[in-house]
Amino acid sequence: MKQYNAFNLFVFWGLTLSVLTGCKVFKETTKIENVCSPNTYGALSSTDTLNTGRYNWQFYFDDANLTLLVDSALAHNQELNIVLQDIIIHRNEVRQRKGEYLPFVQGGLAAGLEKTAKYTRMGAVEENLNMKDGVPFPEPLSDLELGIYASWELDIWHKLRNARKSAFLLYLGSVEGKNFLITHLVSELAESYYELMALDNILKIIEDNIVIQNNAFQILKQQKEAAKVTQLAVNRFEAQVLNTVNLQYVIRQKIVETENKINLLVGRYPQEVKRSSSGFKDINLPFMYPGIPSQLLENRPDIRKAELELIASKLDVKVAKANFYPNLSIRSGIGFQAFNPILLFHPHSLMYSFAGDLITPLVNRSAIKAIYYNANARQIQAVYNYERSILNAFMDVYTQLSKTNIYSSSFKTKSKEVDLLMKSIDISNSLFNSARADYIEVLLTQRDALDAQMELVDIKLNQLKAKVGVYIALGGGWR
Repeated sequence: MKQYNAFNLFVFWGLTLSVLTGCKVFKETTKIENVCSPNTYGALSSTDTLNTGRYNWQFYFDDANLTLLVDSALAHNQELNIVLQDIIIHRNEVRQRKGEYLPFVQGGLAAGLEKTAKYTRMGAVEENLNMKDGVPFPEPLSDLELGIYASWELDIWHKLRNARKSAFLLYLGSVEGKNFLITHLVSELAESYYELMALDNILKIIEDNIVIQNNAFQILKQQKEAAKVTQLAVNRFEAQVLNTVNLQYVIRQKIVETENKINLLVGRYPQEVKRSSSGFKDINLPFMYPGIPSQLLENRPDIRKAELELIASKLDVKVAKANFYPNLSIRSGIGFQAFNPILLFHPHSLMYSFAGDLITPLVNRSAIKAIYYNANARQIQAVYNYERSILNAFMDVYTQLSKTNIYSSSFKTKSKEVDLLMKSIDISNSLFNSARADYIEVLLTQRDALDAQMELVDIKLNQLKAKVGVYIALGGGWR
């Protein structure tokens, strides 16, 4: 009857604490995310669901040298390896959270020695106690204990389970973060690789133009000797030749810097980057199929990461809210305790315990209020971050699609201009040799041709970068 009354009293006070604390839990200030997006990318796309972002990067970049670079970067890039360790950390945190709502069971062995002062209450008691049949307690008194102890926090409000789910979602988010890093690593490598090829082509154009200008310069010097032109013409033409020669040094340095950038991404020391630059202007990446904007939610790792973090933030609000409710835990133990090792496993040495605790915050709850308010604020932040990631993704695709179309048209136009100027060089040289054109026309024609050729290479580079940008913006590169 006494045990029954004690249990009733325990339940009564538990319910009372629940009412006192639970009736004043603060209202959640959560925000609902907006996932609405346009159905298409406007005039730049159709309603076709075929999506280039789902292509494997090895299929998309049909270049053996670039493929080897990406493979090496995926294995040795330091930043990527750091992120992989973050994934391991998040996975271990999930294991930690999982263990928190399971019972804790521990085994223990303890030994001690105690001498009670004679002129104390305990000393007086021990003075008049006998162990058995007049045999006094040993002095000093040793104490040996061997047992198993368990404790368990009952997850009534799903506080611990929600914390585990939140940790698991953050772990999945770290995996998506790794995928997002891979897409940028692939993108940066591809762009730098194409930039290196473009620089090789520009260097070749400059070297070819130096030969052409030197040939014209030799003719000009001969005309100077024949008094057909002045020293001013010779000086100006020679200055132009020297200016073109100087350009190649600038390009050579850029080649070194671009190679080192690639080597850093690959995780190796400076060395030559293998590439075949001769067919740079003829490179054609696969035709772009942008699909529809809603596919970005599935394809883009950054959006999926933001979505997982949003779901986790909602669970964190529930975890913070549960801090206001009573906390019920159970403690128990069983084992043997005696002052003599011989008596340790005697039936009379058996000891056991069982207890329950119901604890709830009543006064000075500022700390858990702050935790709760912060959890709500982080949930709202996660909503804005999720919405921003969707908006950024849409803008990325739209911008890169526009670049692809613009640079494609620009490349065709500039190619015609280069063809005309290259023909003009031959015409101007012929006219100059027959004294029907002055050196200024030859000089300007060669300068314009050089600039146009370099601009054509630059446009081709931007066109390739735009196609890489569309592929990455659509969520490609990590598969």
